[in-house]
Amino acid sequence: MARLLFSRVLLVLFASTFLQSQVTKADWPAFLGGKSRSTVTDFTPPLKWNPEEGIGWQTSLPGHGQSSPVIVGDRIYVTAVEGPMKNDNLVICHQLTTGEVLWKRSFPSSLPVANNVYTSRAAPTPTADESGVFAFFESGNLVALSPEGEVRWERDLIKDYGKYVGRFGLGGSVAQLGDQIFIVADNDGPSYIAGFDKKTGKTSWKTDRDSRISWSSPMMVKIDGKDQIVISSSGSVDGYDPTNGKQLWTYNNVGGNTVPSTIDAGDGSFLVGASPGRNGEASEGAKESNLMMKIIASDNGFQPKVLWQSKDATSSFGSPIVYKGHAYYTNRAGVLYCIDATTGETNYTARMADSNWATPVGVGEHIFFFGKDGRTTIVQAGPKKEILDENQLWDSEGGGGPGGFGGEIQYGVAPTRNGFVVRTGTKLFLIGKP
Repeated sequence: MARLLFSRVLLVLFASTFLQSQVTKADWPAFLGGKSRSTVTDFTPPLKWNPEEGIGWQTSLPGHGQSSPVIVGDRIYVTAVEGPMKNDNLVICHQLTTGEVLWKRSFPSSLPVANNVYTSRAAPTPTADESGVFAFFESGNLVALSPEGEVRWERDLIKDYGKYVGRFGLGGSVAQLGDQIFIVADNDGPSYIAGFDKKTGKTSWKTDRDSRISWSSPMMVKIDGKDQIVISSSGSVDGYDPTNGKQLWTYNNVGGNTVPSTIDAGDGSFLVGASPGRNGEASEGAKESNLMMKIIASDNGFQPKVLWQSKDATSSFGSPIVYKGHAYYTNRAGVLYCIDATTGETNYTARMADSNWATPVGVGEHIFFFGKDGRTTIVQAGPKKEILDENQLWDSEGGGGPGGFGGEIQYGVAPTRNGFVVRTGTKLFLIGKP
């Protein structure tokens, strides 16, 4: 009897560990959800919250970070930097249900630069799977950690491939597919896209790119039944074979596409977003660059086709999304553009409380726009302008924001069945029930 009971206990423990470690439909394992973005649909999202109610938990983060949280099982992974010269790169793991810190690891930076609001600070979002987390920093440091925080391998990409050059640092996040992760390093120095083996950290392939300044991320898009890496970055949109890094196609008639990333919209299509820039320096290129693109497979390879262009919309920080047949763009001033995803016709425009640095999230019948200064605008999905509510995450006098670039900013959000995990520069929140 005792032996049978012990066996059952072992079975329960094994099953619990397995369920916690496997990537499920409730997870958010990469920047903008990666390939899992459209799967978090089977929960009722919270619609009301403020500093006094509706927040499951909140916790302070060490240092400062601009990356989004990623989630696998009961673990949330975030990154940060700390020190006056961004001396140390941090990877922190929190428990999803309570916000408790499970572990924190620190690694010396290979590229010390001044830690201020004008440079990226842990901007690349990590990616994760059942084996752990893969974190990349603008210092060129790339590290793999187990779910328990043990270092599996480390790489110094500046040492291997050259120093990054640029005023504001890197922002491209880590993508993943199968047993590989992918990095894009677009800067004024040596630019490239590369694949790395998840188990060993060894370079699977590396493809050089023209030097350019951009902060957009590589994204996985299924084209003709197979996944391709698509990167929209400062003057081009390019597709790569994830198995060998071969460039499969390119589209050059774009400009101002330095921040928004491409999210799979189905049927080989995706949105491209662009902005005139802070001082209008990219205004001409941006006029032609907010569009829906489809990649057509033929006997001669792959051909990019523009399905429609919007002369109205621009996309500044958060990426544009397609949800329930409509495209949603937001600009620097906080103007929302709702566009028919089939025709490209603008259904409506609306002014929101804040501009968006985080990419909006569609759940159920609503679109959630997590504004820069802590206010989240909830919009009814569909062609009619219906602003349902506006929720404040923190008290402006006691929560560290608003405050422009120097204050707290809602940088990234991960939807789960528990609610929304929101990351600011120095805090992590669960909006919903713990």
